[in-house]
Amino acid sequence: MEGSTLAQVLTRLDAPILLDRAARFQSASPRPFVRWAGSKRSLLRHIVPALPQKCARYYEPFVGSGSLYFLLSPNSAVLNDANRELISTYRAVRDGPRSVLAAYKKYDVLDKQQYYSVRDAIPPKNRFERGARFLYLNRACWNGLYRVNQSGKFNVPYGAPKSSSELDESNLRSCSKLLKGDVTLTQQDFSKAFDDAGDGDLVYLDPPYVTTHNQNGFLDYNKRIFSWNDQVRLAKHARQAVENGAWVIVSNANHHDVRELYRDFNQATLTRRSTLASSNLARSSVSEALFWSGE
Repeated sequence: MEGSTLAQVLTRLDAPILLDRAARFQSASPRPFVRWAGSKRSLLRHIVPALPQKCARYYEPFVGSGSLYFLLSPNSAVLNDANRELISTYRAVRDGPRSVLAAYKKYDVLDKQQYYSVRDAIPPKNRFERGARFLYLNRACWNGLYRVNQSGKFNVPYGAPKSSSELDESNLRSCSKLLKGDVTLTQQDFSKAFDDAGDGDLVYLDPPYVTTHNQNGFLDYNKRIFSWNDQVRLAKHARQAVENGAWVIVSNANHHDVRELYRDFNQATLTRRSTLASSNLARSSVSEALFWSGE
């Protein structure tokens, strides 16, 4: 925001407009260009009421598919994720959507043999080709899951998509235009990604967690993706951001230990259908918790 006044970069968060956009998010633009396990796309209409009326700078330390970011389309943002390939793809889309689209044309998500050939091959060095490869694997794999083996190689099985799932050129260009604004893209520990958040800023925290283990086995199961120590650190940094004047919203597991971490925040329980299941019939409802500062 250097060289700009607060008034010049202020984003006004109009709830009725945002709720309308959330209701038609599949056709809105810009919208996420990647699928992501744990995406809050289906919960946006529940998150909107927890938003402040205005936002100076938007922070999302676990950006994933960026559902809330693209819904708000803020004037100023800091987007971060621990996933290096994801952030590299964001940068590739920002800097060269045409190049990413051109590289993507050689892929066919309906070709199972091609999927495993591409998945197991060494990724290209060209960053736009690498971004296109990431988007292809993301669309063709099972449920948009990102997982690597001990050697760091992507190992998610083929997802057998029902359609060709071409990249939406218009949307990709809209995303690129938004990302070319006052947006910082980083790949670092979450604590560093919003340590300068302060007056008038909005911080949205959506750490990795598994909702099917909300109660029994939650701590043991989730420690492999986001440890309890990480949860404690996150709550500490969230509280510090609030003390610095930021408005903080947290999506997390609906578990009594997690709720205790945010006992001084506003709290709500949200329900959605699980996306991580082998079939539609197996996708039962799961509950998640939403915490937010402010009144």
